[in-house]
Amino acid sequence: MAKRLWILALVVVLIASGVFGCSKPAPPSGGGDQQPESSEAPQFDGEILVGIMVPVTGSEATYGQDMENAIRIAADEINAAGGVLGKELKFTLGDDGCDPQMCTAAASKLVSSEVVAVLGGYCSGATIPALKIYGDAKVPFVILAANSTQLIDENPGWAFMINSPGYHQADAAADCFEKLNVSKLALVHQGDGFSENLAELTREEWQGRGHEVVAYDVVNKGEQDFSSLVTKIRSSGAEGVYWTAYHADGAQLIKQLRQGGYTGEIVVADGSSSIQLLEIAGAAGEGVYCTSPPVVEFLPAAQQFISAYNKKYNQQPGPYAGLSYDGTYLLADAIERAGSTDPDAIRDALAATDNFKTLSGTIKFTPENVLEESNFIIIKGEGGKWVLVE
Repeated sequence: MAKRLWILALVVVLIASGVFGCSKPAPPSGGGDQQPESSEAPQFDGEILVGIMVPVTGSEATYGQDMENAIRIAADEINAAGGVLGKELKFTLGDDGCDPQMCTAAASKLVSSEVVAVLGGYCSGATIPALKIYGDAKVPFVILAANSTQLIDENPGWAFMINSPGYHQADAAADCFEKLNVSKLALVHQGDGFSENLAELTREEWQGRGHEVVAYDVVNKGEQDFSSLVTKIRSSGAEGVYWTAYHADGAQLIKQLRQGGYTGEIVVADGSSSIQLLEIAGAAGEGVYCTSPPVVEFLPAAQQFISAYNKKYNQQPGPYAGLSYDGTYLLADAIERAGSTDPDAIRDALAATDNFKTLSGTIKFTPENVLEESNFIIIKGEGGKWVLVE
């Protein structure tokens, strides 16, 4: 066991010093599903069971499957390097369907499976009810994508958010609109825990900077006809529109805004950062901005991960793949530092994380278990793809 731990530590130090310049575990060269060429497959002393809670059915299933894929690539690399505490990382899946009731059932299933921790959390509104379940069961929960500040308010101390919280995104959105010389803003959300929270935070931030919110509207999920909303936004004098919800409906709103003659700036939130937004919106997606999570294609350190993901799944990683990959390494590191799978020890190790280097940036938590520094970037639709705004 000591030998395996020494090998894992050596791989981590050597690769991290070359790729990240610190002690963050990183994949061996050549891809996530390959084992080191010079060693035999490691022999594990048992296994560590971790839960994955993401939507793999429903309208957000593409995001959830992407997150699960990235988690499994990271686990392949960690296991190839000797595992965690000499044990093999294993997973069991709970499909939350981006729905509060399904999420509650998924969390209960994972707890009953006696997982030592959980990775996941995409839709904030669905994730919120899981917090109490994991807290009551003393199961550490690394939230990979969901970022509503309601998660902070409801967190019993067992959840850790590695996507920047909503107030970071509201600040990024306000910066973006100011750079676009927008003064009058329209905000549109869907009334769920994520999009409404972000709309409220953005309204507060925008007005706090001395600007106007001239329209503030909620639409139903699955809405097809936005004609009355388009008329309202145009008549309001809004110079910019911020869509704070998800990509499928957001793309339809963008198309109808442009078809209805709206020529102002359009920005979408991270829930719409999928390339599918641009595919559905077509020509109307040209020039649309997004307050985006740290998408791996724009991260120089992520090229090896992208190659491994493409090789294993024959597709490009999506917007939350990087955070999911990073969260898996973060959890592995915390268990190693804890020296056991005791839940209190893992939670304490996660809370003590100090400048842990990842593909997406440095992780250090506030006392509320959220990132100290924002990891949002601004991207723009050009030629049917997202490009980084410098």
